[in-house]
Amino acid sequence: MRVSQVTGGGYRAAVIGAGFMGRVHSRAIRAGGGRVVGVAASTPERAREAAGPLGAERAFDDAAALIEDDEVDVVHVCTPNHLHAPLTLAALDAGRHVVCEKPLATDAAVAARMAAAADEAAKADGGRVASVPFVYRFHPMVREARAQVAAGAVGRVHLAHGGYLQDWLLRPDDDNWRVDPDLGGPTRAFGDIGSHFCDLLEFVLGDRIAAVSAQTTTTLPRRGPGEGAPVTTEDLVVLQFRTEAGVIGTGVVSQVSAGRKNRLHLEVSGSEHSLAFDQEQPELLWKGGRERNEVIMRAPEVLSPDASRLARVPSGHPQGYQECFDAFVADTAEAVATGTAPDGLPVFADGLRAARIADAVLASARSGGWEEVAR
Repeated sequence: MRVSQVTGGGYRAAVIGAGFMGRVHSRAIRAGGGRVVGVAASTPERAREAAGPLGAERAFDDAAALIEDDEVDVVHVCTPNHLHAPLTLAALDAGRHVVCEKPLATDAAVAARMAAAADEAAKADGGRVASVPFVYRFHPMVREARAQVAAGAVGRVHLAHGGYLQDWLLRPDDDNWRVDPDLGGPTRAFGDIGSHFCDLLEFVLGDRIAAVSAQTTTTLPRRGPGEGAPVTTEDLVVLQFRTEAGVIGTGVVSQVSAGRKNRLHLEVSGSEHSLAFDQEQPELLWKGGRERNEVIMRAPEVLSPDASRLARVPSGHPQGYQECFDAFVADTAEAVATGTAPDGLPVFADGLRAARIADAVLASARSGGWEEVAR
């Protein structure tokens, strides 16, 4: 087994997948001074078409050739979900560092195999990094909320609630590969965006969801042109949860909420204060109390050190999703180069965690009762 060593060559990455996420990953690689050594896509022709827009130096005929190329240190897997596991395992076996899109796998058992392989790769000579882009962690105001909770500024936390709302699958002719369980997995709305909400919740609280009670609904029984194809994956999820520390809360996850484009929001209430973050207004963190409320702005000079570190542009200049991705890839590159992951870098254990919560959500929706989340 070869082990990739990143020395003077910098961050030499290759991207598998030429869709939206492939473009986001390639921009983040280049923003950090890395090289997009190559790209592989669903066909050789698609890879050649994508190479220019992605800033890739080469187009590979297939993923296997990309993974085996010794000029590639880091493989970014940006494919449909059902391909994550085989491509990631092949890349780890070939001695590559891996960045794999979420969900890590279409079920928790496969995600556990991937996390175990990543652990073994981390222990190998030279060590390897395996990260997963829960990038909303990289909003400075999320880090500020996390720091305040950890410092006890909100008091004893007793409630957390929020959700993730979109509308891009609102109509019957709105369709995507994610709707197909053979490609996207048995959970769609929760696996795709609910995983982000739960990761954000656990990251800010420093606490884990212990059990869930969930309902799921498929609002459109058929999708696509003409009569459409049958839909078996959910459009929305409503869940209650309790954490290991006794915090209770709710979450709403929907891909059919008209007018909501990408509203990931979280509110945490404690014995002294409440904090609220809304990804559609990422420059702000609301802090409420009995005597007064305030809005904290993204000003590096007044934020906690971790939040200030992630403020990539001056105050008053909007910072958003792509900057989060840039920061995530930069932290991955630091872990690759130094062997030490910066605090908060999401790794395969976090991807496995999301898969286990998703399994519990589906089990609860089937049983109608509470389900424990596997540790």
